[in-house]
Amino acid sequence: MPGGRLTQQERQQIATGLADGLAYAEIARRLDRPTSTITREVMRNGGPTGYRADLAHRATQQRTHRRRQTAPPGARALPQPYGRDAEAVRAYQETLTTVFMTSGLPKMMARVLGCLYTTDTGSLTASELAERLQVSPASISKAITFLEGLDLVRRERDERRRERYVVDDLWYQSMIRSARANDQFIETARQGVGILGRGTPAAARLENAARFLDFVSEGLIRAAEQGREVLYTRTEPTPDDEGPTAPPATP
Repeated sequence: MPGGRLTQQERQQIATGLADGLAYAEIARRLDRPTSTITREVMRNGGPTGYRADLAHRATQQRTHRRRQTAPPGARALPQPYGRDAEAVRAYQETLTTVFMTSGLPKMMARVLGCLYTTDTGSLTASELAERLQVSPASISKAITFLEGLDLVRRERDERRRERYVVDDLWYQSMIRSARANDQFIETARQGVGILGRGTPAAARLENAARFLDFVSEGLIRAAEQGREVLYTRTEPTPDDEGPTAPPATP
């Protein structure tokens, strides 16, 4: 699979694919690129309806130039435990952040979540997050407040009485929140049935939608409850998965 930066010709192909209504995965397949690369490229440059190949190429060149000018001397990826490739981990964290953004999270909240999710402990302090992401403590505070409101992180105190931000059952909470988000529409739709008159086409449409979402929500909640223990199951590495042995690093 080819690596490196996207070329101007590849960006033209992306624009053509978007205009033809192709999915990111299909565009990626045609370019022999990871789907995450295409997703990140489009989301950074106007989204699927605003993407322009020439503007995207110029913006990328400008971002690269600015990074070269502002990068501090000796800037590098953080050292990693278990023999991991530090640059590969940092690149993966950016990919995960893009996925979170695609799902609807604002950029800073997605960066915080991606940072937390790629630590072995699953928790960091505000100062650790600010240092890793090179942002202000105020930005971290705002992002944490937002993520707490979505039940995606929680706070706890460590043995030194420092406040740490923890990510654990992200996917369980996401499933439950998705199911609960349907409740208001279901209730409102059924109110509309009485107003529009049961048996009328409009009322039947609302009633069917409410019944469908009610059925799906119930199934989601049941599946999430049954599968929650999977989140806490420790998987044993196979011989092929094991890399160089190294003690866990302190986050």
